[in-house]
Amino acid sequence: MEISDLLSPEAVIPSLKATSKKQALQEIAKHAAELTGLHERAIFDTLLERERLGTTGVGNGIAIPHGKPPQLTRLYGLFARLERPIDFDSIDEQPVDLMFLLLAPETAGADHLKALARISRLLRDRGICEKLRGTDSAEGLYLLLTQHEANAAA
Repeated sequence: MEISDLLSPEAVIPSLKATSKKQALQEIAKHAAELTGLHERAIFDTLLERERLGTTGVGNGIAIPHGKPPQLTRLYGLFARLERPIDFDSIDEQPVDLMFLLLAPETAGADHLKALARISRLLRDRGICEKLRGTDSAEGLYLLLTQHEANAAA
């Protein structure tokens, strides 16, 4: 499972405007609706339901909201760099400025877990995160997210 299997260039938001966790999830759900063809509200409700189980703010300014909305037929990823860090109830109580959304079909099972692990591994790399925070273009962010795996495989 590679990041390029989950993420398309259109699924990268270089400057997401949000002042709260709820607003960030709403905005990311809106963009995800355009990618998936699902209704924005269904995606947002799925994300909120998952957040009620425990925060997806994993620390170091990173959140990995995820869920399994009904009617999805394949895995989708969406990356957003927030314009300003926001409180996300993260486990380390630090504000979040990098979000990687993962949506999976209800039947995804192991593929969902493999994708989450891949995203988590990538975003644990502090060097990558520094570069992501220093890049303003969607194209540059997409290349950083997807070329890292090509370099690691070489």
